[in-house]
Amino acid sequence: MKKLLMIVNEDRFLLSHRKDIALAAQKAGWDVTAVCKDTGRRHELEKMGLKILELPINPTGMNMMQEMRTLWFFYTLYRKNRDAIIHHVGLKNILWGGLAAKFARVYGVVNAVSGLGAIFSNGDKGLMAKGVLTVMRFSNHRKRVKVIFQNHEDQNLFIQDGVINESQAEFIKGSGVDLNVFKYVPEPESETLKVVFTARMVKEKGVIEVTEAAEQLRKEYEGRVEFWLCGRLADNSNAVPKEELERRCDGKYIKWLDFQQNIRSILEKCHIMAFPSYYREGVPKSLIDACAVGRPIITTNSIGCKDVVDDGVNGFLIPIKDSEALAQKLRILIEDKDLRIQMGRASRKKAEQEFSLENVVEKHLDIYNRILQE
Repeated sequence: MKKLLMIVNEDRFLLSHRKDIALAAQKAGWDVTAVCKDTGRRHELEKMGLKILELPINPTGMNMMQEMRTLWFFYTLYRKNRDAIIHHVGLKNILWGGLAAKFARVYGVVNAVSGLGAIFSNGDKGLMAKGVLTVMRFSNHRKRVKVIFQNHEDQNLFIQDGVINESQAEFIKGSGVDLNVFKYVPEPESETLKVVFTARMVKEKGVIEVTEAAEQLRKEYEGRVEFWLCGRLADNSNAVPKEELERRCDGKYIKWLDFQQNIRSILEKCHIMAFPSYYREGVPKSLIDACAVGRPIITTNSIGCKDVVDDGVNGFLIPIKDSEALAQKLRILIEDKDLRIQMGRASRKKAEQEFSLENVVEKHLDIYNRILQE
């Protein structure tokens, strides 16, 4: 039987971003095992019929002893599964898993670059970024390795730096959205207009800029507009501390709603998506979901984010770290209901044309099958 190991940092990410690919592969005759850290939702995946292995990983950690334990785990696992195709999702799994796969000489590897994160966010490559690229250059130079990119900037970086050759590159724009679940819903008829931000509470995601823009608009719109911050606290050095978050949120005009499992319901209740990220994104799932529901989006003209918004068509693109620009574009959408509706419909159209989950799943299965034939 064809064997697939899907390596994802955490069970919740697998549920939100990759479970449909795993289930479709299983249905197509693959023996699928998902390897991920259990954050309390493993049972949901097992109920779907997926086999789960615990992944010993600190997704944001920098302790080399922990990193070497993760590398050793991958190596011992892959030695037992040399006949498998290994699908790594995320930079750390690609880094250590790719290295282990080369040493263990597994049959085939798919590396999914879902954004390059904070160490690549400043434009110039620092020492750590150069080290990561060097390791991946070594591990990717072998037969039957494919690398999936969500945006062309990441793809060009890998090719220009010699991490991969062009024949190894695959392009899939984002993780997709189930258009039958995330349906177009007209904006709610309510006296209070809601602006939503959905992401981990990390500075690079733009949460500070959202609260600053909200404060700039407070005198005009308090009582008429609410800002909803939806996302869990993070545990890395760039996380927004809980104390700061609670200080910035008054619970009425600016609300922190913590992690929301049913993000579709949140999007259906809101009017505008604000996501001023300057993180090195792949293509943000939160923006794809907002597109599908039919919401106008304000995001930054930065890698990954700009791939979801056609400026002036289904939303606005603004410079990074610019809360004033965010406030200006919010004011335009708050004041113009017809424009919100027009842009929301354009978002839905873009989702249908570019972000269909069905298309994403088909492309992944095609990549797996092509590796088998090499």
